[in-house]
Amino acid sequence: MKLETLQSAEKKLLLNTYERTPILFVGGHGVYLKDENGHDYLDLLSGIGVSALGYANPVIEQAIAAQSRQLLHTSNLFFHERTAELALRLTEISGMDRVFFCNSGTEAWEAALKLARAHSDSVRAGGGRLGTKFLALEHSFHGRTIGSVATTHKLRYRTPFAPVMPDVEFVQFNNADDLRAHFSEEVCGICIESIQGEGGIHPVSQEFFAAARALCDSTGAFLIADEIQCGFGRTGKWFGYQHFGIQPDVTTIAKPLAGGLPIGAMLCNERAAAAISPGMHGTTFGGGPLASAVAIAIIDEIRSSHLLEHVTEVGTFFLDQLRGLAERHPVICEVRGMGLMIGIELSSEELARQVAAEMLARRIILNRTSETVLRFLPPYILEQKHVEMAIAALDSILTSLSTQPAYAGQASPEGNAHG
Repeated sequence: MKLETLQSAEKKLLLNTYERTPILFVGGHGVYLKDENGHDYLDLLSGIGVSALGYANPVIEQAIAAQSRQLLHTSNLFFHERTAELALRLTEISGMDRVFFCNSGTEAWEAALKLARAHSDSVRAGGGRLGTKFLALEHSFHGRTIGSVATTHKLRYRTPFAPVMPDVEFVQFNNADDLRAHFSEEVCGICIESIQGEGGIHPVSQEFFAAARALCDSTGAFLIADEIQCGFGRTGKWFGYQHFGIQPDVTTIAKPLAGGLPIGAMLCNERAAAAISPGMHGTTFGGGPLASAVAIAIIDEIRSSHLLEHVTEVGTFFLDQLRGLAERHPVICEVRGMGLMIGIELSSEELARQVAAEMLARRIILNRTSETVLRFLPPYILEQKHVEMAIAALDSILTSLSTQPAYAGQASPEGNAHG
């Protein structure tokens, strides 16, 4: 089917939720996607952080083939062989005790919110004091369901669906004093992304994370870490919070967990798990045999191929190259990130838009987030040669754009800060 035919069909049949880029991809290999005309695109976005092992990976293909010949679905009314096996691996790498499987990141986050509210209810039922309020961070993004969007900061995500879930207050990002000022026994959970993704690739500070942990410890509230974008190896550790030496009570993962098959998970400690009993929460498809088998294979491949070390090595090289690029191009205001979760902030929204478009014209995929930030979430198998290709393209594009009057002198007034 040709692109024009698909565009016409989707315009007629699909809900108008996406502004799609007019490219039809039909295949992929390694870190490349292939379009209908046979052109390869270097994918530095991996389906917004999903395709951790790239495309046509034999480990994933073999896991899918083997499991599809055995069993695709049973429902959670019965047992199958993969659920506990995957849960064991996830608790080993996360430091958590228990797992709830679902189908997406926003469902995992919804489960985390429900768990915190259920814990609060049980505390009050036992004569204790704990409210129902959540503290979330400015610039946060936690998903699209009504609870998840309530803890997402940008008004444009919340306003069309108001009133959203009540009892959410937003705290200034990385302002520990503001966090303390908002905190009380009315708070049942503090919501944190250890690195904000949609918010512009901003790592939380050690001081802020530690303050959040101490406040939760003081009342029994939950520290809830959203690791949907920054977790599962993206930063060079299994979870972003492991860079800070701080263990949350609850965490959520999804995107790369099954390399492209829908799956999400909420993980928690025993204290948090005690708030849930049979019938309080559930899912039809979560933790199904196929997605679980693929997730097990991906974890084993990351371990056996030492991909966490590779992510750290290539990510460090990528960051160093981008910082060198920023020295030559003052329109790069800041370079931020960990591992292969990287953002570069440009001096204007229009410049970021044009650079992203020019990169795509050169068949290199990235995207913009937070308007002015170019976001890189490549597959974990990215190599230095691919980084060099991207840097050369960015250098060429920025050099070309610098000759245009509209972009002359657009450096940040505060000067460059290369992270």
